[in-house]
Amino acid sequence: MDFRKETTGLKRRILLLSVLLLLYAAIIIPFTGYLKSRPISVKLGYIPDAGVLKAVVGDQRYLLAEMTIIKVLFYFGSVVENIQNKIETVPEYFTMFKTIETSIKMDPYNEDAYYFAQATFVWEARRPADVNRLHLYGMKFRTEDPNLPFYIAFNAAYFLKDYATASHYMKKAAEMTGNPLYSNLTARYFYESGRTDIGIVFLDSMEKSSRDKNIKQLYRIRKEALQAVRKLENAVDRFKRDHRRMPVDLEELVSRGLISAIPDDPYGGRFYLSKNGMIRSTSKFAFKPGNEPIHEHD
Repeated sequence: MDFRKETTGLKRRILLLSVLLLLYAAIIIPFTGYLKSRPISVKLGYIPDAGVLKAVVGDQRYLLAEMTIIKVLFYFGSVVENIQNKIETVPEYFTMFKTIETSIKMDPYNEDAYYFAQATFVWEARRPADVNRLHLYGMKFRTEDPNLPFYIAFNAAYFLKDYATASHYMKKAAEMTGNPLYSNLTARYFYESGRTDIGIVFLDSMEKSSRDKNIKQLYRIRKEALQAVRKLENAVDRFKRDHRRMPVDLEELVSRGLISAIPDDPYGGRFYLSKNGMIRSTSKFAFKPGNEPIHEHD
């Protein structure tokens, strides 16, 4: 055994580790005061620009991207737990989005980032256009992933009412998978959008494909909310067919025997019938969002 070579190799590894630690400290220390000034309940923190991080950590950016995503998942898991325990919590959607965006730019191949973006920032933060921008960026690298065009298509149709974009990307997803559901949705997006039944199908598929228990729970809550809405929509349709008018309110559906009771909103709100005949909830089917805008970057 050549002890001289072994000793030299060990010294090089120690030197590399020391350099990485110094670089990490150079990034983290300037933001210590910033983090200390924030409320104690906020645990996510600030992350530097992706270009800076890639220049500093080099090939370690993939590991850093994975650690960043895990950090966001843990943070959001604690937020969901607080809300379920009726603890007043306002998620830092802006910071979460910028962190996920940075992780994607460091490692555009990590599918967990796209799952989380779709699960959180579309439904809860109401940012489908921003999330679609991330998916479009990811499609440049994850060229064989049918989920990204599927997400873009769903967001375009369900939230943005952009049928041309929806049909274009759903067609891509259908061609990549041969899935008849995608083909059917492609055709339906030309005619309608915002259908509750489509949303339920989508959320069910997302829940089954997700690997993180917190994200699964998030999809489950949203699906339960839409299932309750669908139940009320069916009752309203039967009422209009039988009485040839809109019900005065949802309580009339109960008094007429069309439903036994108004279902609970899993987000904690109260369902009601809007003036245009839509089923709405005082919760707006979302946890409390932050007010910070998400700005588009190149």
